[in-house]
Amino acid sequence: MESCEMISRNTVASAIALLTLGTGAVAHAHAGLPETSNVTLRRGHPEDFFVGATFGAVISRDSGQSWRWICPDAMGYGGWRPESFLWREAGDIVAATGSALLRSADNGCSWSTHPYFKATWVTGLAAHPTDDNILYAVTGRPTTPNGVYRSRNGGETWEATPLLRTGLNLNSVRVSPVDPRRVYASGDEGGKLLLFRSDDAGDTWEEMPQALPDLLRPYDLVLTAVDPARADVVWVRVSAQGYTHLMRSEDRGHTLVEVQALDDIFTNMDLSADGGTAWVGTLNSFFRGPSSGPLDKRPLPTGNACVLRTGDVLYACGSTWLHDWALARSRDEGDTWEPLFTLYQIKGPDQCPAGTPVRNICPGLWPQLADQLGAEVYPDGGVEEPPPPPPDAGSGSPDAGAGTTTPPPSKSGGCGAASGNAAPVLFLLSTLTLWRRGRRRSNR
Repeated sequence: MESCEMISRNTVASAIALLTLGTGAVAHAHAGLPETSNVTLRRGHPEDFFVGATFGAVISRDSGQSWRWICPDAMGYGGWRPESFLWREAGDIVAATGSALLRSADNGCSWSTHPYFKATWVTGLAAHPTDDNILYAVTGRPTTPNGVYRSRNGGETWEATPLLRTGLNLNSVRVSPVDPRRVYASGDEGGKLLLFRSDDAGDTWEEMPQALPDLLRPYDLVLTAVDPARADVVWVRVSAQGYTHLMRSEDRGHTLVEVQALDDIFTNMDLSADGGTAWVGTLNSFFRGPSSGPLDKRPLPTGNACVLRTGDVLYACGSTWLHDWALARSRDEGDTWEPLFTLYQIKGPDQCPAGTPVRNICPGLWPQLADQLGAEVYPDGGVEEPPPPPPDAGSGSPDAGAGTTTPPPSKSGGCGAASGNAAPVLFLLSTLTLWRRGRRRSNR
């Protein structure tokens, strides 16, 4: 049998191709494998990272020197996975899952759903750029009143704004970084695609229908960004006939102009401090270009890309299975990347206090995930290089069936959909795990 060290990237590509042939699916980069999907930094604490993933979340409290797992069972979000998280300076972590408003008051060790939203679905969340206490949420459950909600105490309590009515389904909310009283929201109502704008922090709203006559049967419109330097410039994505149309308005959301059509599933985007450069992550690629377009495809990350700009630093998630990192940092606008961690470097569950859900639940689930990631499990829950086997000990192969539980279903446009054909998934996981371990040994 070919040794681990000889398994090449071509072998990985062949495994992904075989998975595609076995399922009839498009050859997306993640191929149903464990992946990172979003990244956030704790406000005022740049040493604290929280990375959402298809298998829960990964947290670092030491500037990325070590990474620990928070299992989805401890977070309790069921079949809905948050597309992003907010980590307040006070330590609270908040996320809209598409169903519940998820909240942790102890840096990720314990989680609860907010009872205020038990009758509706929380589909989007945004924070004031400087005041850690002011948050906005939007809801979108059919047959119930939906609208924009505001919190003035970091998510402890919420109040409805005047934008609230039955038949309206909202999907996103954003606050202008340069003018915090400017708030935008997006959604649909009775087949109409809508943008909303408030110039007084949500006390009053202007409704702006978007006809989009140049697009063939557009079926959703989602607010994605507000320009960091100009409150009147707002970005949306529109899905139509299999394409993601990235569009921009320079007149406070009244008219939209297409920047680029992407033949891919949109993940997220960010903008430079002056609003002149845009970075866009998709399921398979990463793009950069002037805010007026066109955007150019970049060499990295090559799959499952997401992006976050903090000051002059870019962070991007990507596919460990394709380029050997799950999160990286760039100080030159994405020309080069410094890897921060790969999935096989996760050192077991987060080190939470006794009695917390993460401490009680996650350690028992870690061995299965570690087997998928190519990580080694030791009694302390850490990950380290195992000693070489004794002579003539044989080279037993890993159990390809371990740790192949189906990830929770994602929302439309999410990452991590599981294959419906188990055999090629098992083969792929086994092959990639062997390759991952071989790469790790060869890099020592």
